[in-house]
Amino acid sequence: MPMTGIGTLANLATVLAGGFAGLLVGNRLPERMVETTMHCVGVATMLVGLQMAWEANTGARFIAVLICLVTGAWIGEALRLDDRLNSLGESLKRRFGSGSRGDFTRGFVTASLLFCVGPMTVLGALQDGLRGDPTLLLTKSTLDGISAIALTAALGPGVLFSAATILVYQGGLTLAAGVARQFLTDPVVTLLTAAGGLMIVAIGLNILQVAKIRVANMLPGLAVAVAAGLLFSGLL
Repeated sequence: MPMTGIGTLANLATVLAGGFAGLLVGNRLPERMVETTMHCVGVATMLVGLQMAWEANTGARFIAVLICLVTGAWIGEALRLDDRLNSLGESLKRRFGSGSRGDFTRGFVTASLLFCVGPMTVLGALQDGLRGDPTLLLTKSTLDGISAIALTAALGPGVLFSAATILVYQGGLTLAAGVARQFLTDPVVTLLTAAGGLMIVAIGLNILQVAKIRVANMLPGLAVAVAAGLLFSGLL
């Protein structure tokens, strides 16, 4: 059985390291340096997504993944998942206000949302839990570590305590996926990986600001991929 949880531990380490670095550098980190580093993370994220998407390397798998993505996106659009996620963030922002540099609560809430509420968290935890492959979470860890520097510099030490949210939420998803692994067939995992990979490519495009894709609305495609893998395993 492959080892799981490495990605979450790495994520904890980078957030804590980035947070402490943010406390040290304050707001002295050049914006151009942060921007260029984010570009590097965006390109690397796309590479990871393309490697995952290559699981759909036959005609039948490609068609199945496309149908899963489109069907899932229709469900997500109907449920307005992306809008609801944004509304949650805005509601918390209004509740806790703009705050000051040392606003512990706002730093904790903002960082917890950024590090744990998003498609990369779900997809990375599934990949780590199902296959023991932490690659996606390691990529996410890099992005979170960079973000933690900027957030802690602006909002103070509350950001560091978001590591607890990562441990409970992301670690819990990874463990749940690991337990469910024995019930998931190879076709299911293949479709999950390929569909998730294309979502990761979309996240990379968003990071690079090439496009503004509502990736959260695609997440129901993962549930559709599980159903399709179970129903049509003989064809894949």
